[in-house]
Amino acid sequence: MTYLGFLRDNARWLSASYLLAVFSGFGQTFFIALSAGDIRAEFGLSHGELGLIYMVATLASAFSLSYVGKSLDYFPVRRIAVIVISSLALSCLLMATTAAVWMVGLAFFGLRLCGQGMLTHTSITAAGRWFSAQRGRAVSVAMLGFPTAEALFPILFVLLSGYVGWRGAWTVSAGVLLLLCLPILAVLLAKDRIASASETASAKPEGRQWTRAEVLRDPVFWLVSAGINAPACIGTAIFFHQVYLVELRGWSLELFAGAFLVMAAGVVCASLTIGPLIDRYSARHLLPFTLLPLTVACAVLATVHLPVAAFIFMGLVGVSNGFNGTLVGALWPEVYGTRYLGAIRAVAFSLMVFASAAGPGAVGWLIDNSVPFDLQVMGMGAYCLVFCFVLTGAARVYRDREQS
Repeated sequence: MTYLGFLRDNARWLSASYLLAVFSGFGQTFFIALSAGDIRAEFGLSHGELGLIYMVATLASAFSLSYVGKSLDYFPVRRIAVIVISSLALSCLLMATTAAVWMVGLAFFGLRLCGQGMLTHTSITAAGRWFSAQRGRAVSVAMLGFPTAEALFPILFVLLSGYVGWRGAWTVSAGVLLLLCLPILAVLLAKDRIASASETASAKPEGRQWTRAEVLRDPVFWLVSAGINAPACIGTAIFFHQVYLVELRGWSLELFAGAFLVMAAGVVCASLTIGPLIDRYSARHLLPFTLLPLTVACAVLATVHLPVAAFIFMGLVGVSNGFNGTLVGALWPEVYGTRYLGAIRAVAFSLMVFASAAGPGAVGWLIDNSVPFDLQVMGMGAYCLVFCFVLTGAARVYRDREQS
């Protein structure tokens, strides 16, 4: 099937996966962090204190996700999407009306669990389960929702905040979720996807169907997770402290927000490129290369202080996110099967959320203790480089298992 034919025949479900990813943006760090300066000023918090609150809330959401996420194995996607989107809208309203620090933490928890957590988990899990022979392409289309949000949400939030304030912008966000997102997705998800006979015939035979308990006892799973979650940890840390970064570099917040357009373009290019390659070569064969763009991105951010570095860094982060996100979305069903995919991905995604929680808290603590930011970023790049070799070994183990 040609790419255009694939898009035409599956527009309903691909659009649903894509939009779930788009609207997860309201709970992503790049969006929440735009209010970080206002929150710190209003409640008298330091970088480290706000980072700690964010870390605790994100860790709590990750812990909850490991249980809530397996609901995708038992309930229709439509029902889950309606509940999660409604809850995300309530979390946006809570952020708009925060009157105490504990309310900020509760809003963070709701945004992270429903937005970054469940909407992302639902989008990628549904795409991985609905499609087999074209799984790489399906996940790559779903992944395009993330750069769409990254390209539009930051600049729109900054502009909207200029007119109605940061609290008003969060109120508008809740309205968008309830009045636009919810009705559209309810219609798209009214009909579940059933694979055609020709697709079933051309699909690769399913191998062993791992249970979640078996996956948790697999040491390779933990090694791979430690590598593929580096982009979540590093990207979240830098995005959350973007106000500190632009002040340190002498850049404007508008310049950095504009660089998200470059990041979005990187995600789109990488996602559309890697999807067909996954269908042709498999995700495990491409696993060793996933951290290379982020390694270079960290080196650029740490050594180049000119404004152009923001765009180079964000472009490379976009390529890394597009490559890594699409690959991971196809990797778990490929190596562990689809029967228990909701439960397995819930754990895997919880680990990603844990990683994204650790980044802001750790970097905030290091900033408060006067550790040079460039040194921190160089350390992040070194970690990615080491795990390029670790993932090479893990890919070899996965290939050996397939052949045995």
